[in-house]
Amino acid sequence: MNLHQFRFVQEAVRRGLNLTETAKALHTSQPGVSKAILELEEELGVDIFSRHGKRLRHITEPGQQVLRSIEIIMREVNNLKRIGQDYSKQDAGRFSIATTHTQARYVLPGPVAQLRKQFPQVQVSLHQGNPEQVARMLMDESADLGLATESLGEFEDLVTLPCYEWQHVLVVPADHPLASVERPSLEQLAAHPLVSYHASFTGRARIDKAFAARRIEPQIVLEAIDSDVIKTYVRLGLGVGIVAEMAVRDDPPGGDLVSRPLGHLFGQNVARVAFKRGAYLRNYVYAFAELLSDRFNRSLLERAMAGDASDYGI
Repeated sequence: MNLHQFRFVQEAVRRGLNLTETAKALHTSQPGVSKAILELEEELGVDIFSRHGKRLRHITEPGQQVLRSIEIIMREVNNLKRIGQDYSKQDAGRFSIATTHTQARYVLPGPVAQLRKQFPQVQVSLHQGNPEQVARMLMDESADLGLATESLGEFEDLVTLPCYEWQHVLVVPADHPLASVERPSLEQLAAHPLVSYHASFTGRARIDKAFAARRIEPQIVLEAIDSDVIKTYVRLGLGVGIVAEMAVRDDPPGGDLVSRPLGHLFGQNVARVAFKRGAYLRNYVYAFAELLSDRFNRSLLERAMAGDASDYGI
């Protein structure tokens, strides 16, 4: 058995058992892929896939166990490559970050700029998506670090740690009736059209849950993933906005919009940093995590990566 066979099996699963697509992805021939998988099955003495003619139909029960072992082997092979790259180029490489729009726009610019000063030969790639996409990018190893509020803690293959807490805020024009209300109620919010985040982004689930608990039906007239878009439509009079507090921190005082904290209604949200369990983290990944939060240090992160996914008291 060899690594080529493992890659063929792994890619076949990723491509929905379509050997033609598998061959294209691996820049080889379909008969070559099929032959390599058959040879691995013969050597192991089990069928990894059930077949209908030459087509793969589904993964067998022993095939599931084989796949788990292949995942471990290929992960460690990737770790070996990273170790070699890390020790041959201590301060250089590509650092891929998967995150949501809000984090990329309002949280990451400062730490990314600081990292570039510390490691000028590190190329940073930002990949934006919803929280589930962030998790998938980590598990597919297309990202080294993930940052999001929702979902990351739900994946067993990820090690996640709390980075910081934040709350939602109300955003209204300065002449709006709610601008003079210091602690607006759910009933007051529900009396106006609302402009806020899409259901899978930036703590929206907490907002929906709070209204549902009081059996109040809010008037959501527009959903977006971009806080600046929400504020734009608030300025246009479409409704009152609910955004993450990070989105208003740099707004000038006395501007055309007024913000009011809503933590008393929707509670605190936790932004979490995530890594793929068992991944090898380069020096600049540890450095970047420390820039994100003073809660983190290399020793804590190494313990987290070596153990379970507990928060280690932070």
